[in-house]
Amino acid sequence: MPESTDTALTQIASRTDGARIVLDRVSKVYPGQDAPAVEEFSMVAEPGELIMFVGPSGCGKTTTMKMINRIIEPSSGSITIDGRDILSLDPSELRRHIGYVIQQIGLFPHMTIAENIAVVPKLLGWTKQRTADRVDELLQTVQLDPGTFAHRYPRQLSGGQQQRVGVARALAADPPVMLMDEPFGATDPITREKLQAEFLRLQESIGKTIIFVTHDFDEAIRLGDRIAVLSERSQIEQFDTPAAILAEPANDYVRSFIGQGAALKRLALIPVETAVLGAASAAVDHHRIATDDSLRDALDLLIVTGAPAIGVVDRSGTLVGSLTVERISTALGADATALAATRSDEGRLA
Repeated sequence: MPESTDTALTQIASRTDGARIVLDRVSKVYPGQDAPAVEEFSMVAEPGELIMFVGPSGCGKTTTMKMINRIIEPSSGSITIDGRDILSLDPSELRRHIGYVIQQIGLFPHMTIAENIAVVPKLLGWTKQRTADRVDELLQTVQLDPGTFAHRYPRQLSGGQQQRVGVARALAADPPVMLMDEPFGATDPITREKLQAEFLRLQESIGKTIIFVTHDFDEAIRLGDRIAVLSERSQIEQFDTPAAILAEPANDYVRSFIGQGAALKRLALIPVETAVLGAASAAVDHHRIATDDSLRDALDLLIVTGAPAIGVVDRSGTLVGSLTVERISTALGADATALAATRSDEGRLA
């Protein structure tokens, strides 16, 4: 007997720590158009993964994402969340269990911040107390003091603060899946970098399955567990980890997205603690880098200070070694060798 809509939605909603999304040969053809906007798109997002869709404007990446919560209806193919066919569910109810954040934010201007965050919990029939507690919890999660911001209106917040509220609203019902359409694209570079860092911290604690659309490849590298580089009609040119794409781009199209400085971008993905450190005594000045910083951060410090070596400190602030440009170069080479070995092992197991 087919599973009821209510049962399926209950099962999806019960997974607050991320759900498995499977898109199988999904296509979208708009009436009056010969070519599909999306053509036989297939992908699996594992629970808790942050998947980045990156590609040029008009390639179909946003259309593909919007078919997951059925803002756009697929023309063919199947989409499941934790094995449940979303095309068999009521689309309005489905969307209440999938977080959604857009670039324009979309806060209701006549509602307070608390009322904006509470929209979906109210639709789901939550009690006033449960809703109020959740609003306070989420404002604290996105680093906005409830006492200061809950009763303000969107116009009284900066762009970065509004975007934080948009993320909080998407998380209000604790959904297992979040869809994010260039959420930081309208912010200035400094605010965007701060929001990205905060979002990474947040994802570490919430573990949602996230599909994140961007045209910024550097943003995709910084945030994504895996990146899907898309061309026209949402064709997947490469789908892999940021490190693998930077080290082994699949073709010239992917290389065009990477641009110049692939090695420097790879350094930003490698933590200092993976490098073979030199003696602590080699760091003769007071320039320090932490073990959980990136090798790109370490290289920047070496270049800016002109120091022959910088000290490396652990989380307690204890000096544990030193880094030089040569050791960073060696670590980059070792990372590439390890990646190639992993690819070789995967090839033998395939």
